Amino acid sequence: MKTVGTAGRATRERLLEAAERLFAAQGVNAVSLREIVRESGARNVTALQYHFGDRRSLLRAVLERHHRDVEIARNALLDTYEAEGDADVRALAVILVRPLAAKLAHAGGRAYLRILGELLNRPEPVIDRASLRNPADSLFRWRALTAPLLEEDATRLHRRFVAVRFTMTELARRAQSGPHADDRLFTSHLIDLVAALLLAPLSPQTLRLAAERDRGRTA
Repeated sequence: MKTVGTAGRATRERLLEAAERLFAAQGVNAVSLREIVRESGARNVTALQYHFGDRRSLLRAVLERHHRDVEIARNALLDTYEAEGDADVRALAVILVRPLAAKLAHAGGRAYLRILGELLNRPEPVIDRASLRNPADSLFRWRALTAPLLEEDATRLHRRFVAVRFTMTELARRAQSGPHADDRLFTSHLIDLVAALLLAPLSPQTLRLAAERDRGRTA
């Protein structure tokens, strides 16, 4: 285990802040590690490798700075929801949206939302699949509580993932255009839209095409 002194911790924090800004502004893959080191003001070009190892580990550390807060807030809301015992799709939409929307209040949080939006809207979305199988993870809990309230076919067609991606996309767009004086209306409307998305009925055409797809897979 590395022993990092006060100066080392300060350098690590500057590297994280620089990576956060540049990843959000330019895209995760468009920024060189050398640019991050230069932006951070680190004197030693090997500082980033020392503290993080590689780009993937640096990105994980940037996300983790904010992810902990989101997890704590969402799990607390889920605890209250389960204690109250009411089945309510809009309440679950609130639980999905509000912990992330709180990040709109400061520059680092807005950068985090923009990075999340990019990662989830890639042709192959970057998802922590291990967390989706972890019962302690807030999205695992949210998915489990949401599933019984949806049409079976909607769940099969990944409606919950669509809701998550829509939430991230809209928050990333808001973060990019911010800061705003007041995000309350935006957040409330986003919650309404997520609830509507989760409950939207499937058309006969969609059901027919899904059945055709499934028959093709089993043929």
